[in-house]
Amino acid sequence: MLPLDYILYLQIIIFLFITPGTPRIVIISYSMNYGVSKCIWSAFGDVTANLFQATLVIFVIGSFFSENLIFLNLFKWIGIIYLLYLAYDIYKSHPKDISKQGSIKKSNLSFFKDGFIVAGTSPKAWMFFPFIFPQFIDFNSNYLIQFIILITTYIVLDFLSLIGYALLAQKLINWIKANPKTINTISASVLVIIAFIIVITQRF
Repeated sequence: MLPLDYILYLQIIIFLFITPGTPRIVIISYSMNYGVSKCIWSAFGDVTANLFQATLVIFVIGSFFSENLIFLNLFKWIGIIYLLYLAYDIYKSHPKDISKQGSIKKSNLSFFKDGFIVAGTSPKAWMFFPFIFPQFIDFNSNYLIQFIILITTYIVLDFLSLIGYALLAQKLINWIKANPKTINTISASVLVIIAFIIVITQRF
């Protein structure tokens, strides 16, 4: 059976995915600095974190976060610190020269880790999965099947949207070659702004 209000669920997550949040800012920067193929690993890290979060919420911790807000606050500050680190890392990196096969210092595991940590420490995600995600599951019925449908939909659309952002960024690569530090400066600044907004708005 389909989960409760499945069409509404689709509308909510599609809106979330087309909004250029933190994971998409990171993907855009990585696409321009390292290429789309490396972004695939960051996207895998992102959706893996989401799968982990959703599984914890539905099958393990339930309403734990809603009753222990100190842990949400802890995740918030871990995420803020990591965002600032990524902002510095992106600002110091150099857009790749697509005419040369230069060496890439970051490993695939490093890209996966970045995607996983950015998504895994996102207060936005930890608010969505405990408080919104369960609203679309009828726990009086076969909720395992409903969970599989919901999380599969979420992961597939999230992954596709991330790669879509990476491909879009590649379309701008010629402009970036002419303005090599501009996108890094913009991306790093956006990450710092996002971190600042989280500090002042996400209060648990």
